[in-house]
Amino acid sequence: MIETPVPQQPGERPQDEQVDEIVRRGPCGALALASIATAIVIAIWFAFYFLVFLPRGVIQ
Repeated sequence: MIETPVPQQPGERPQDEQVDEIVRRGPCGALALASIATAIVIAIWFAFYFLVFLPRGVIQ
């Protein structure tokens, strides 16, 4: 039942070709999302460093 192929509409490309095209495009969206999340984490780290740790001064 899981392996049952999806019915094709007349004139539509086969599903295998559609999947191959999607895979060829690559993970652009995932890489962009990971880059944005990494940039946000780094920005938060710098904000804590400059706004919390530096104003407290040197630990003695």
